[in-house]
Amino acid sequence: MSKHKLIYDTDPGVDDAMALVFQALHPDIELLGLTSVFGNATIETTTHNARFLAGRFAPGVPVARGAAAPLRRAAPAPLAWIHGDNGLGNITLGDSPAAPLDARPAHRFIIDTVRAHPGEVTLLAVGPLTNLALALADDPQIAPLVKQVVVMGGAFGTDGVLGNVTPAAEANVLGDPDAADIVFGAAWPVAIVGLDVTQRTIMSRDYLASIRDRGGRAGQFVWDVSRHYEAFHQESAQLKGIYVHDSSAVAYVLAPHLYTTRSGPVRVLTEGIAVGQTLQKPSTMPVPAPAWDGRPECKVCVGVDVPGMLALYEQTLCAKP
Repeated sequence: MSKHKLIYDTDPGVDDAMALVFQALHPDIELLGLTSVFGNATIETTTHNARFLAGRFAPGVPVARGAAAPLRRAAPAPLAWIHGDNGLGNITLGDSPAAPLDARPAHRFIIDTVRAHPGEVTLLAVGPLTNLALALADDPQIAPLVKQVVVMGGAFGTDGVLGNVTPAAEANVLGDPDAADIVFGAAWPVAIVGLDVTQRTIMSRDYLASIRDRGGRAGQFVWDVSRHYEAFHQESAQLKGIYVHDSSAVAYVLAPHLYTTRSGPVRVLTEGIAVGQTLQKPSTMPVPAPAWDGRPECKVCVGVDVPGMLALYEQTLCAKP
């Protein structure tokens, strides 16, 4: 019996695709569905990519189309210079059968699936958090039925790590800051895997080549899909490799001991020049802070065992069947 029942809320996206392969191949994960959201590309593109990825790597897992825009803002422009014009590094997708598209919108798929498996479902969210906020608005009582919510997003200033799309904000949270503030304040367990740890975790070119050479079809796909993405990292950050964003959130689900966390309520700024900034009041901080006090504590990742995380991904992709 699988250890982790997951709904993967995603905006594929190169790193989303790499994280999907990780989940599909790990024996302790049971994927219950993918829910698409705008973000790295338009909702049409992210839904198409989610169906392609599920069809190729997780046959039989349904996809539900999610939000096309944030709760209260216009949809952001697609990030073609990072993820390619097709969202998947401009690779040729081929004719793999697409996963079935569920008739329900993503937020209803989340509600119904959580209610069908009370206390068992982890929501793994690696794009803007609009679908999760819509699920809460439609059925607030699902929050205590969710096992946990693991979010790739945010940045909390550890070792000076701040935003990656503005000086204050990380891309997924900035994609819908209103939704993020709602999700971080809901009555479900939340763990946030942000830039503080994902930018410390780097897959080098040699590491990716090793996975290509030993990981069969999945390893070749990870190499192919990451070529455009690696070129972006080389140009923008002078990296000979890539930051490991979304797959770090998968690693947290599987091996939380690889991460050091700090507890305390989290707020997201929803206006001003620092819109999208994530701010935690640590539980050890005694002074009153009315905007934080009374909200549930979230776990924020502030440290990571980088070799352990990279070994987990490598072993999963290169394991002998």
